Amino acid sequence: MKHDKVGWVMTTDVVRAEYGTPFKEVARLLARHHISGLPVVDDDEMVLGVLSETDLLARHAAEPGTGKRFGLDRLTRAGRRRAAKAEARTAGQLMTEPPITVHADDTIVEAARTMAQHRVERLPVLDEENRLVGIVTRRDLLQVFLRPDEDIRAEVVDEVLARALWLPPRAVTVTVVEGVVTVAGHLERRSETEIAVSMARQIDGVAVVNQLSYRLDDAHTRPEEPALHGFAHDWLRGP
Repeated sequence: MKHDKVGWVMTTDVVRAEYGTPFKEVARLLARHHISGLPVVDDDEMVLGVLSETDLLARHAAEPGTGKRFGLDRLTRAGRRRAAKAEARTAGQLMTEPPITVHADDTIVEAARTMAQHRVERLPVLDEENRLVGIVTRRDLLQVFLRPDEDIRAEVVDEVLARALWLPPRAVTVTVVEGVVTVAGHLERRSETEIAVSMARQIDGVAVVNQLSYRLDDAHTRPEEPALHGFAHDWLRGP
């Protein structure tokens, strides 16, 4: 099955900052473009980190005088980080690192899993040489759930039933309603029903209802081992 790639849904016109960009300019960029974060890159378009509104607010909250125990706070590791944030003047000093990124060839499912695991709302997208080529947000990934039902049905029929199982068009009834795929019909073998359902579930952004039945339960049958011929057969027999 083919999966939608991050490169298909990412934004290629990326608002970015460099290491030395003043933090006030970063705030202007976020406000001007109505975004909540951006990547920080070097001269070779390598992503050094990510800077968000949260980082900017953390800097303000950590400024000397905003907390009663700022002096004592410096004694802890977290306190030293907050102190560094308070003294930061550039994007590079304020960014969160290392950056969490994905590649353009990664699937949307992989990108969504990365977002959930790291609890981030955006991911810089890299090419084969790990250079910035785009950015993908949660909203971009949600596009996979907006595919027309007709397109999803066509993919199930063409990719699963016809190409994978070589079934005639009317062997299985496929209906799709609001992204929910229902497969119904009577097949020869249990393994065919399992393959059909498993492959349908691999289509991005769908749920599958299985209403397939079968005549023969081949779950416990084992194919005969293929016979060896030629040189390999003679070599295994020995002299």
